[in-house]
Amino acid sequence: MALPAEGVERPPLVILGHGLGGTREMRLDVYAEAFASAGIAALAFTYRHFGDSGGEPRQLLSVKHQLQDWDAAIAYAKTLESIDGARIAIWGTSFGGGHAIEVAARHPELAAAVSQCPFTNGLASSLTLGVRSSIKTTRLLVADLLAIARSRPPVMVALAGAPGPPR
Repeated sequence: MALPAEGVERPPLVILGHGLGGTREMRLDVYAEAFASAGIAALAFTYRHFGDSGGEPRQLLSVKHQLQDWDAAIAYAKTLESIDGARIAIWGTSFGGGHAIEVAARHPELAAAVSQCPFTNGLASSLTLGVRSSIKTTRLLVADLLAIARSRPPVMVALAGAPGPPR
C-alpha cells in the first residue's frame, strides 16, 4: 500500500486492479506512487490464482473470483482506520477496467470509479483478432473445454512472449 506523505490525516484511498493475467508488480506501483504523491492512499492487489496470491489452480482466469477479489479489497479498505472510509475509489485497467464498471454498479458507496481502457465485450474484442488468430484461439478454447471434460490439465495460453508473430 502506498501512503501519502506525513501530515495527511485520513486520506482517501484508491484500490488498483490490473488487466488480464497481470499482477500488481506489473507497474501498478507507479500509479500507486503517483496517487500517494497527490495525497491519496493507494492499495494495489493481485487476483487469486496469479502472482504471489493464493488460489489453486494457478493461472486460472475466473471472472467470478476476480469480482469477489474486488469486493474483498473494498471490504478490507473499509477496515483501515488510517484512511477515510467514506472516500474509497476504485481504478482498473483493461480487464480490471471492465471489472471496475461492474464493481462500481454493485457498490454505490464508492466515491469514484475509474475504468482505463476497459475490456467490456469478449465477443467484440475477439472479432478484432483477424481470421488466422481467431482460428488459433478457437482451437485452444475447444482443446481446453475437452481437457476439462476429460479431467485433464488445462490448456494454457501465453499472454506474453518474444516480439513477432505468436507461435
